[in-house]
Amino acid sequence: MKYYLIAGEASGDLHASNLMKALQQRDAEAQFRFFGGDAMAAVGGTMVMHYSQLAYMGFVQVALHARPILEGMRLCKRDITSWSPDVVILVDYPGFNLKIARFVKSRTSIPVWYYIPPKIWAWKQHRIRNIRRDVDEVFSILPFEVPFYATHHYTIHYVGNPCADAIADYRRQAVSCEVFISRNSLSDKPLVALLAGSRKAEIRDNLPRMLEAIREFPDVQPVVAGAPGITPDFYTPLLKSYNDTHPQVPVAVVFGQTYPLLDHAHAALVTSGTATLETALMRVPQVVCYYTKMGKLVSFARRLILKVPYISLVNLIAGKEVVPELVAEGMNVANIRHHLRPLLDDTPTRQTMLDSYDTLIESVGEAGVSARTAGHMLELKKKRE
Repeated sequence: MKYYLIAGEASGDLHASNLMKALQQRDAEAQFRFFGGDAMAAVGGTMVMHYSQLAYMGFVQVALHARPILEGMRLCKRDITSWSPDVVILVDYPGFNLKIARFVKSRTSIPVWYYIPPKIWAWKQHRIRNIRRDVDEVFSILPFEVPFYATHHYTIHYVGNPCADAIADYRRQAVSCEVFISRNSLSDKPLVALLAGSRKAEIRDNLPRMLEAIREFPDVQPVVAGAPGITPDFYTPLLKSYNDTHPQVPVAVVFGQTYPLLDHAHAALVTSGTATLETALMRVPQVVCYYTKMGKLVSFARRLILKVPYISLVNLIAGKEVVPELVAEGMNVANIRHHLRPLLDDTPTRQTMLDSYDTLIESVGEAGVSARTAGHMLELKKKRE
């Protein structure tokens, strides 16, 4: 079977590569062509274009790079038509992928499947019309998307969340707390993990405020999870003020060790995103922290634009406030300290959060997401034949 996959960023590249491996295990004749990245290339097949040539975020960046994006889209359309795959599998990346879905559906008879669909429940709900019209099957990784799509008269498949797979993989080779502390020259104080974002602007905005809040808790060891693609020297000036006043237990930065850090952390401050869900699945009490400039304006705009009451995946999946969310004007040092303090001791607040995590873990489901998704896809293909 011939599969054409399109992923437009690092996370999509990772999830698509795992899906490709699972498809290979079940389909001995699997052939792949794709827009993707290094992880997909490592599995095999033909890379038509690397996602780095198209991965621009924000209105200004997209506008400045409109020509290469449009050229990439034209190339993608031509290549799909020329290769004539048995199915096109879209992975996240909605701005590009929904346009490809429209082309494939209107010009060919090739089925279109969407793995990790657009977050239309948060904004741009009008896109449901495009999905109903152009996408044959949707494979979701968020359980609350099933009832959301059902209210729009569209049935989707919930396959579980890839974070469960990643954590299960880590558990098979987990390191002890003693090894982690020794490897990174940490103190024996309780670890507080600081996950301040993946982009430089996010880190600059969030990390200094996190560290300022941590000053009030001298009996902890703060450890920053270094972001992929960010060099150690970027963090150095951001840590200087804290380290100058805490030379005995300086803040540490670890790279490529986010899961070991969470595994042994007593609590965490986490910038919103997939990291909030990973932190919950690792059962680490957390405060969600996302600073933005012009906080009051952003808070007002959020109420107008967002269609959901929360920003963290933890609270969205739970359908209630399990973890505190400090966003825009609410993300300040005083609020961080207020919400972190009860998480550092054996308090009812900490235990209630951990109990809610257990319910969340059950609703997310077991590991084996890629395998389940591949199985669903091949069953659907058989039904169509």
